Amino acid sequence: MPAQPGCPYLEDSPVSEEILINVTPTEARVAVVENGMLQEVWLDRASHYGYLGNIYKGTVSRVLPGMQAAFIEVGLDRTAFLHATDMVRDAAQGASEDAGQDGAVGAAPGPMIAELVREKAEIIVQVIKDPIGTKGARLTTNLSIPSRFMVLLPGNGNIGVSARIEDPAERERLKHLVHLLREDDDHHGYIVRTNAEGLDEFALAADMSYLGKVWRGIESSIEQAPIGSCLYEDLSLPLRTLRDLMHGEVEKVRIDSPAVFASVQNFVRRFVPDWLPRIELYEGKRPIFDLFGIEDEINQALSRYTPLKSGGYLIIDQTEAMTTIDVNTGGYVGHRTLEETIYKTNLEAAHAIARQLRLRNLGGIIIIDFIDMAEQEHRQQVMRALAKALEQDHARTRIGEISPLGLVEMTRKRTRESLGQLMSETCPLCSGRGSVKSAETVCLEVFREILRSGRQFEASKLLVVASTTVVDAILDDHSTTVAELEELVGKSIRFQSEEQYTREQFDVVLL
Repeated sequence: MPAQPGCPYLEDSPVSEEILINVTPTEARVAVVENGMLQEVWLDRASHYGYLGNIYKGTVSRVLPGMQAAFIEVGLDRTAFLHATDMVRDAAQGASEDAGQDGAVGAAPGPMIAELVREKAEIIVQVIKDPIGTKGARLTTNLSIPSRFMVLLPGNGNIGVSARIEDPAERERLKHLVHLLREDDDHHGYIVRTNAEGLDEFALAADMSYLGKVWRGIESSIEQAPIGSCLYEDLSLPLRTLRDLMHGEVEKVRIDSPAVFASVQNFVRRFVPDWLPRIELYEGKRPIFDLFGIEDEINQALSRYTPLKSGGYLIIDQTEAMTTIDVNTGGYVGHRTLEETIYKTNLEAAHAIARQLRLRNLGGIIIIDFIDMAEQEHRQQVMRALAKALEQDHARTRIGEISPLGLVEMTRKRTRESLGQLMSETCPLCSGRGSVKSAETVCLEVFREILRSGRQFEASKLLVVASTTVVDAILDDHSTTVAELEELVGKSIRFQSEEQYTREQFDVVLL
C-alpha cells in the first residue's frame, strides 16, 4: 500500500528483527523484537505445555446432533470438541492458507455429524485449538503436518501455495515443482509455505521426503497405539520458532541455553545452513530478557492500561465473548484543532493496537472504540493505518469498516490462550469482577445477617467474624447502629477481626 500524505504510520520503513530464546528447566520463552520493540511473546511451561498440532488416537464419547459436533476422549484433562465442519476438508480454502499452525482449516457445511461418527468409535484427530479457559481443545480429522517449507495434507491430493506469496509467476513455479516432485503413488496434498519463496527443487524435495517419513511413522503406530495415545507431537517451542518465524529479515537469534543452542544449530544446519551465522549463544551477565526491556513489556501487557507516546492511552478488556479496546486522548492536547488532536491520537492508537494484539496474543472478536472523527478522510486514514500495521501479524485478521457509532469490528484467529490467560488467574478477592464491595456495603450486609440470625435462632450472644477493615468500620462508624441492633434482637453482639478473611467474607456465629 503506498504511503498516504500526512500519515506517517503508512510509510514503509526497513525492519530489523531479532529473536531471543530464554530456556530454563521449567519454562521456555521466545521474544520477537522488531526495531528494538517487543512484538510477540511465546511461552511453554513444564506445567502447561500446549497441544496445538498434536495428533491423537481417540474415541468418540458423545455425539451431539443438535450442535453438529461430538466430544472426543484423547487423554487430555478435558474432553475435546470435534465439529462436523472440521471433518470435511475445504480444498480451495486449505490450499490458499499459509500453513504451520493454520494448516488444518474448517470446511463448508456438509454431512450431519451422526453420519460421520458414532459413539465408542475410534478416531484419529489433530488439535487445532488449545484448551482455553473452561473449554476443551478443538479437534479436526483433517490432519496436517508442517515442516520448514511445506505442509503435508494426508489423503487430500490438492496442491496449494501460501496466499502471502503474491507473485503469480512464483506461485505457478512452486506449484509446478511440487507436481514434478510428487511420486506417482503419493496421493497426499501439499501446501507450499511462505518460507519456500525462491527455493529450488532440492530444498522442496528434502522437505517432501522428511514429511513422508513422518507420516509413515504415524501410520505404522496407529494400529498398535492404545486409545488416548499421542501419535505425533509438534516440535519444542525453540524449534517451532525457527521453523515458523525465521525469515530473511531476522538478523539474529540469541539463545541463552547451551543445550538448546546446540539443538537449534543442528536443526538449522539440516534445513537452512545459510542461516547458521545468525544463531548465537548468549553468554551475557544480564538475563537475556532484560535486553530491550522485555520483562517490563510483558508485565505491561498484563495490564488493562497501555500508554501512548503522545500522552493518550488504550484500555484493553478481555472477556469470554470478546475483547474491547477504548482509545483516549489522555494528556495529549495537540497544537492545532481538536479534530487534529483526535486524528493523531487515533493514528498512533491504530499502530499500538496492532502491536498489542500480537504481544498479548488476543483473538476472537475484537471491538475498537476510536475517538469520534468528524472528517471522512481522517477515518479512512486511520483504517488504512490499522490495516497496514496488521500486515505484519502472523495470525489471520479481518477488519470491518467504522460503524455509525464509531466502532471498528475485527476478528483475529485464536489458537492458543492469550498471554494474560497463560500468566494470570482469576483474582480470589473479586472473582474476576475487577472490583470488590466497599467496607460500607459489607457492614450493611453484616447488619442484615444479624437481624436474620437473631430473629430466627435462639442464642444469648452473637459473634461476628469479619476482616479487620470491616470490623474497624463497624466499631468506628456504626457503634450506634450496633447498640440499636442489640436492643432489637435482644442479644449482645461481639466482633472479632480475622486477618485471613477477605473484605467480602464474614460469619455470624451463635453463642
